[in-house]
Amino acid sequence: MAMNDSVNILNSAYLAVEYIDSFLPDNPLQQPFKNAWNYMLDNYTKFQIATWGSLIVHEVSYFLLCVPGFVFQFIPYMQKYKIQQDKPETWEKQWKCFKTLLFNHFFIQLPLICGTYYFTEYFNIPYEWEEMPRWYVVFAQCFGCAVIEDAWHYFLHRLLHHKRIYKYIHKVHHEFVSPFGMQAEYAHPLETLILGTGFFIGIVVFCNHVILLWAWVICRLMETIDVHSGYDVPLNPLHLVPFYAGARFHDFHHMNFIGNYASTFTWWDRIFGTDSQFIAYKEKEKKQQLIMKKKAN
Repeated sequence: MAMNDSVNILNSAYLAVEYIDSFLPDNPLQQPFKNAWNYMLDNYTKFQIATWGSLIVHEVSYFLLCVPGFVFQFIPYMQKYKIQQDKPETWEKQWKCFKTLLFNHFFIQLPLICGTYYFTEYFNIPYEWEEMPRWYVVFAQCFGCAVIEDAWHYFLHRLLHHKRIYKYIHKVHHEFVSPFGMQAEYAHPLETLILGTGFFIGIVVFCNHVILLWAWVICRLMETIDVHSGYDVPLNPLHLVPFYAGARFHDFHHMNFIGNYASTFTWWDRIFGTDSQFIAYKEKEKKQQLIMKKKAN
């Protein structure tokens, strides 16, 4: 009974969004995107699209999304938004991070990306424009992937903090107490495989077109680079996502090493009480700010 009610609610929501979408003006970018997509299909094989296309989407998205945080360090005005202001980025750390990223991307992640074509063939995932789901379906699928990945990340990330294994794997990622965007995928190769598995579970569950692979890559990178950025910038559109953790939440994890284990949302840490130290820290900050205001007045 409960399952039927849930299905009816989802169907109703889908119909409501579809109805609203019918009144929206045509997207002026849709036709150019369609032309580019069909050109890609006509000129490249499915293997090339799934493999090299996925690699290009990942690399271009990753480093483009890192640009704002990288530029912020040179803008004095933005320093008031830096969370750990006493720990500035250094060229030495950023160069070390960049070299490790290149190794992980091309020697760990690329072999996994090479399996994308075989995944799409095995599950008969379409590439054609006519089979591509509407934008709101892709959006909902990405949200579903994020929920699944977040659950996987919470429990496996928490396990990697166990005192018997922490120093062998996850300690690499915590070399940077004050994180910066490019550091999002700075990790031990085993951690890349362990935590990265959560990324693929949602794809297996929801994927009905190759576009979801790329859309989910972009969404996941957008989130992880944001929470590692080290900056809590106002008017961040990601803050509109319900229960979104954000940079301040994850920055505390790097500063404190304990608690705030989830990647995207706050509910798992709230359920298991692993955000208690973060909540206490925020309360302490508020009290200090009130004392400073009183002194100023």
